[in-house]
Amino acid sequence: MGNSSLSMQALADMGLELDEYDRLVGEFYDGALDHKLMAKSLRHIRSLFQANYVTLILRVPEQPDMGLMIVVGDIEGEGEVSYWAYPQGMTPFSNQPLDSVFTVEDLMSEAEWTGSAYFKTFCVPQDIYHVMGADISTPDGGKLRFRITRSKTAPKFSAAERALCEMFLPHLRRAMHVHNLLDRSESISELYSQAISRLSVATIVLDQNGSVLRLNPVARELLDRADGLKMVGGRLEATYPSDNRELQRLVRSAFAREMDNEKVSAAAEAMSVARPSGNVNLGVVVESIRTQDWAEGKSKPVVVVYIRDAVGRSMANETVTKQLFNLTRAETALAMELANGLSLEEAAEVLNVRRNTARAHLRSIFSKTGVRRQTELVRIILNSVVALGKPRLSPSAADRLEAPVLKLAPPVRHSA
Repeated sequence: MGNSSLSMQALADMGLELDEYDRLVGEFYDGALDHKLMAKSLRHIRSLFQANYVTLILRVPEQPDMGLMIVVGDIEGEGEVSYWAYPQGMTPFSNQPLDSVFTVEDLMSEAEWTGSAYFKTFCVPQDIYHVMGADISTPDGGKLRFRITRSKTAPKFSAAERALCEMFLPHLRRAMHVHNLLDRSESISELYSQAISRLSVATIVLDQNGSVLRLNPVARELLDRADGLKMVGGRLEATYPSDNRELQRLVRSAFAREMDNEKVSAAAEAMSVARPSGNVNLGVVVESIRTQDWAEGKSKPVVVVYIRDAVGRSMANETVTKQLFNLTRAETALAMELANGLSLEEAAEVLNVRRNTARAHLRSIFSKTGVRRQTELVRIILNSVVALGKPRLSPSAADRLEAPVLKLAPPVRHSA
């Protein structure tokens, strides 16, 4: 009997229709995009196998005995990506053959199982008796641990249930591989985005309709001021009509270049945007975003707009500046104000120090940095790596940048 016949037989033995199986497999791949959807698929499996817990262990650090996992069942914090107790030093399920389903009965006798310290310590409190699982290999050399458990009053896992579990393994492997690839891509994208923000460059991503898809904190702050550029109905616009016509022309031109079948690399276009405040004009660069030919649909990123505010304050990190040039705290504070465009007298007033004190600090800074003029000092600060250190943001900006934090759950006794 071929594999397809065996698969159909397993579905029939479980009373599972093909469309329900397809829907469950689809949930695995949806889970690659959102862990909450992965929890949904695990809950589906829990119901299908009439289990008390289903666990997907994503990562097991060496120390301490806490594994990163998703657990569904009657337990606090279920369905979340969290750290849970994982007694890897005691578990009898270590070093199992990869990509192969096993049960407790495959590994030991009932007496050995119920007499083990692992069973008594971690399984009895959670009413776990029957365990079926698999260690799933990943393309990057990693390993996922998949566990389905039942209470003592429930029946053992049948051959049909084991066969169905085998059918799920390649889909779990691929779904988690897709998740890892997307996560890495997003991490790198976020890294570059943060680096551009720290260089005080506003970036705005537009779709084919000119609507704003994404903007970094620098751009958000700039648009909130509405001094030269603003958001109107989700679209980027310039304050003055003449500037706005030119901005929209550049956006349309960049979109046309992206749509060019030959994908000819074209130079970005730039313009200067006047500001009602009378401050120095904003410098704006507009260019197309190259995408894969098969990318389709609405809200596709096609244009990026870079904006530099010549009078904006530097986001350079004070700690990095201090360490890089071996400055004192007072010298660092003065150097940062000078980098923000203040004169020595203005900086002394802002820092509430005497002018003579500021001059003494400046002489010391010159000595440590090897420069002789204030303009040189500003140039080396702005062109150094200090801007790439994580800046101290305002609370509102910090809230916008804050990434989701994994819940660190208290140690929970359950099978893993």
